[in-house]
Amino acid sequence: MTRTKNMLIFCIMLLTIIIAGCSKEEKKENDTSAKAKDSYTIKHAMGETTVNGTPKRVVVLTNEGAEALLTVGVTPVGTTKPRAGDEWYPHVAKELKDTKVVGTERDINLEAVMKLQPDLIIGNKMRHEKIYEQLKEIAPTVYAETLRGDWKENFTLYTKAVNKEKEGQNALNDYKKRIAAIKGQLGDKINSKVSIIRFVPGDVRIYQKNSFSGVVLNDIGFKRPPLQDKDEFAIKGITKEQIPNMDGDYLFYFTSDKDADKNNEGNTLAKEWTEDPLFKQLKASKDNKVFQVDEVIWNTAGGIVAANLMLDDIEKYFLK
Repeated sequence: MTRTKNMLIFCIMLLTIIIAGCSKEEKKENDTSAKAKDSYTIKHAMGETTVNGTPKRVVVLTNEGAEALLTVGVTPVGTTKPRAGDEWYPHVAKELKDTKVVGTERDINLEAVMKLQPDLIIGNKMRHEKIYEQLKEIAPTVYAETLRGDWKENFTLYTKAVNKEKEGQNALNDYKKRIAAIKGQLGDKINSKVSIIRFVPGDVRIYQKNSFSGVVLNDIGFKRPPLQDKDEFAIKGITKEQIPNMDGDYLFYFTSDKDADKNNEGNTLAKEWTEDPLFKQLKASKDNKVFQVDEVIWNTAGGIVAANLMLDDIEKYFLK
């Protein structure tokens, strides 16, 4: 009787272990299936990357990428500052107050990235091609191709990467609605030739259509002076003899932002050039249509937040 009882107890225990084991295996399979179901693959500049579920801890290595994430409600755990020692750009400083620094766009601190234990890293081939292999060992990594050209292409890639494609499309639709509204109010001013100039010591530039501000102007439908009406980035190393090539109906210029130009050399150079007799002969100068604007917004930030702030400036100078 005792032997039979012991055998019964043993069988019950064995059955319990088997059931428990099956439950664990089933749970493991369910977890794996759930991950597989939630995973998605992103095509990008370096190939394809699979992301397992919506990422929660994203490190993004460019400012325009940070702007994209913030716009769709994702605060990165880490991102880059404009330059060593600089603060965040003012227009995103509040939103990034709890975000950790992982270097500058041109000098990524891989150890800082690793410490944040990201589940997704977003970078840019133009800036970070050499460290791609190291980054993808830390977490799934997605790269945009370049920082030039149409910023909306990078924006779309970034929002797909964080599984916020719908929110990203809504933000682009809002931008396009603003563009349409501005176009509708411009009237004949839409035919104005708009010139973009950058005054930086040693490298005065005339910006063309493949620059950030050039893309926004093109979205609106403004004309550009002949030398600027090209799908290229900029004409660099301009000399004073080339000042006539800067002319337009409107001329907007910027210098190095204040954090990058501690000695105010950019503004000193701009003053020298805009007071040059050749500059005074420009149509834009004679018509009092020369305006200094913020380089961060019109050039260096490069993201959707900056694009909307640039539209604020367009409304200010053309519609008010």
